[in-house]
Amino acid sequence: MANVLAKDSHGEGAVISTGNSEIDKKMGGGIPLGSLTIIEGQSGAGKSVLSQQMVWGSLNDKFRTLFYTTENTVRSLIKQMESLSLDISDQLLLDWLRIYPIQATRARLTASEVFRILLRSIQRHEPFKLVVIDSLTTFVTHTSVEETISFFEECKNLCNQGKTIIATAHSYAFQESTLIRIRSLCDAHLRLRIEEVGDQLVKVLEVAKVRGADKSTGNIISFDVEPGIGMRIIPVSKAKA
Repeated sequence: MANVLAKDSHGEGAVISTGNSEIDKKMGGGIPLGSLTIIEGQSGAGKSVLSQQMVWGSLNDKFRTLFYTTENTVRSLIKQMESLSLDISDQLLLDWLRIYPIQATRARLTASEVFRILLRSIQRHEPFKLVVIDSLTTFVTHTSVEETISFFEECKNLCNQGKTIIATAHSYAFQESTLIRIRSLCDAHLRLRIEEVGDQLVKVLEVAKVRGADKSTGNIISFDVEPGIGMRIIPVSKAKA
């Protein structure tokens, strides 16, 4: 069900919903339109799943979306999302969603060239207001700190012009000092990790910052990813049991 907070006019107060009301509440309602978001965390912690969930929520709220992926082909991304009960086939056919696999190695592009191509592509797709990049890890680890910061600054400029950009990356891709600078540039910062709780491993989402959120952030939510179901929230009492 579409998030009731996302206004039909997409005007002031509108947000990008995950399509999951419990996660939205932890983010103070959702990711505000016109914001730059970084989703960072360790491998296997759920960065791609969370970004796919946000794409699903945005499409349900009638936001045209661009999805740049280094992790999948178009076919494998569709199949992966279907396995999470996120069927995007209709939105693709109706051109509400466009998926662009990034194969920089095959094209022999440098990281800085990929950054420039990404920015130009985002600018050209004027009607598409939500942009998801999953993931930046490969490029960040093969370029200079200043080029990485410059890329995020340009993304922030695009957000000031009406885009909403969500980028994922592994935490190890950044030096701590670089990550601090990027976090300060971003309007929202979501951190994912895996924790051992009892005899099971649990994915943990920490909402470190969401600028302009209705409620205070710093919230933590535990979840698992189940085939055919997707993100399943684990109550705090069970997670600590």
